[in-house]
Amino acid sequence: MLDIQTDNVVPSPKSQHPSAPKNARFTPEVRKGLLGLGLGNALEWYDWMVFGLLSAFIGPNFFPNTDPLSATLNALAVFAVGFAFRPLGGILLGTLADRIGRRRVMLLSIMLMAGTTLIIAITPSYATIGPAAGIILLLCRVLQGISTGIEAPLSTSHAVELAPEGREGYVAGIMSFYVNIGILMASLVSFLCSLVIGGTAMGEWGWRVPFIIGALFGFVVLYLRRSLPETLKQEDMASNTPRAVWKGVGKHWLSVLAIIFVVGAAQAYNYAWNVGLPSAARSGFKEDPTAVFALTTILGVILVVGSWVIGKLADGKAMSTWFLVTRILAIPAVFLMLLYVQPGIGGFAAVLLGGSIVLVLNMTLYNVVSSSLMPKNIRGTGVALGYGIGVALFGGTASYLLVWFQSLNLSWIFPVYVAVLSILSIVFYIAARRSNGIFVGK
Repeated sequence: MLDIQTDNVVPSPKSQHPSAPKNARFTPEVRKGLLGLGLGNALEWYDWMVFGLLSAFIGPNFFPNTDPLSATLNALAVFAVGFAFRPLGGILLGTLADRIGRRRVMLLSIMLMAGTTLIIAITPSYATIGPAAGIILLLCRVLQGISTGIEAPLSTSHAVELAPEGREGYVAGIMSFYVNIGILMASLVSFLCSLVIGGTAMGEWGWRVPFIIGALFGFVVLYLRRSLPETLKQEDMASNTPRAVWKGVGKHWLSVLAIIFVVGAAQAYNYAWNVGLPSAARSGFKEDPTAVFALTTILGVILVVGSWVIGKLADGKAMSTWFLVTRILAIPAVFLMLLYVQPGIGGFAAVLLGGSIVLVLNMTLYNVVSSSLMPKNIRGTGVALGYGIGVALFGGTASYLLVWFQSLNLSWIFPVYVAVLSILSIVFYIAARRSNGIFVGK
């Protein structure tokens, strides 16, 4: 049950030691807080990626199964609808987080995610209850979109506020590490289920098992988050009326615009690699599902290890420089997908794994970079709004666009699209930094 009692605010190390050294240590309380925040991120990405990875199985169960490709596209369309509601989650829950504190909203987001994941797992198929199955699926994805509209941006902002000054690179690495643990778990659980029970059983009922696991994981995270420290002071909450919060967000509109593209470009690349390419491999090129899941699991291992390494390397370094270099590298790297234009698991493996290094570079840093663009008193709202819009416009539609363009034999359009997003993210980031400055790191 959501604890709504008034909590004692625990000042973050930044507020206690504004000039803390870059090698400042984390207290046990902060480490426990980072664990609860990180595992929540892992859950969000696990649930989100499981839906994308299993879309080829989910579609025929919740929609008319007249054509496998059409059913898969229907499932990916619902996948995109969930993203469309992320901005609403950012607006509603972000404002709430700046008004009543971070901890309570972090608890609420996990409750929504765990509950809806369980409902998806136990909902009867289209063959049993007809169109109601698709409606229930859609409503669950709407609520999950609202939940995740605040989860990733606020958990990272919360973690940055908890950590000592100068340790933003470590925070970026550890939060990305947990994100990639979630992605890896999604691929690994899907792979193991497919390996043990086979593709036929996965299509009939086995796809429900990863969702049940996700729901149980969510209730564990909910328990861990009950002891999260609060980083927003009582006086800040009292003065943060909705009008004051949105006035501040309006003043920093250029930073919000920059966050939209910083997040959007990274997520378009990410969902193309983690969802779009695997979906195209299974539905379009009829690759063996077990082999596809095995390769996405390897990709997950690369992302987990890579995020930890990059966090170590970036710890104490200028986030802005790291961001600009890694984002520039994404522009040519996204064109690797043009090498996968015909059936062949070898070609799929080369593209998927070949683009993984640049993917992990971009995915490790973008959330902390986004948090740095907004002042603390409006960070929950501003970052969540930019994040929600960026993911909804560019991340949630990426996998659908990739599969659709491939079905039309226009595969070249998608990498051009992502490259343009990457260029715009660089331009708006530099403009926002010059206009408003940065508020975390350097």
